[in-house]
Amino acid sequence: MHMESLEQEKNGKKAVIKKTVKSGISFGSALAMIISYSAWHSIGWAIFHGLLGWVYVIYYIIRY
Repeated sequence: MHMESLEQEKNGKKAVIKKTVKSGISFGSALAMIISYSAWHSIGWAIFHGLLGWVYVIYYIIRY
């Protein structure tokens, strides 16, 4: 019985970590799209930079 509760706890923590990572990736994509549209005023570039996500955000911070 004790072993089952440990397994459930581990699975719960894994679920929280996965959800957090997905949220972070989604936020990075949204942030990249907003920065891109503000800088370039182009929906096409915003979509492209949204696909790059955090890579573009970090590039923008370093570059500008």
